[in-house]
Amino acid sequence: MLGSLIDSGKFKRSYKLIDQIESSCGSIMDNIAEGFERSGNREFLQFLYISKGSCGEFRSQLYRAFDRNFLSQEEFDDLYSRSMEIIVMLQGLIEYLESSEMKGAKFKSRV
Repeated sequence: MLGSLIDSGKFKRSYKLIDQIESSCGSIMDNIAEGFERSGNREFLQFLYISKGSCGEFRSQLYRAFDRNFLSQEEFDDLYSRSMEIIVMLQGLIEYLESSEMKGAKFKSRV
């Protein structure tokens, strides 16, 4: 959805804001992937917290886009709601990993 809004020209050539939005969105999933690939819960947790921060950054950028009338109220509400769903999922995974006795694949004994 966001990509189609940007591609439609709604952001009126605000290239810096577009770049910041795309960067924070990409950072959310990139940090999840990088943390997972490190195969240890502690590192994964660190990257999940970074992902949460990027999601907060994205919400801040949504406010800026809305204030500049690049987004309608409905578009803002939808994107904000989706970002909050992501935060809830990230927090749930964080809580699971923090309470898990598993430390990650790299700590399994090798045969």
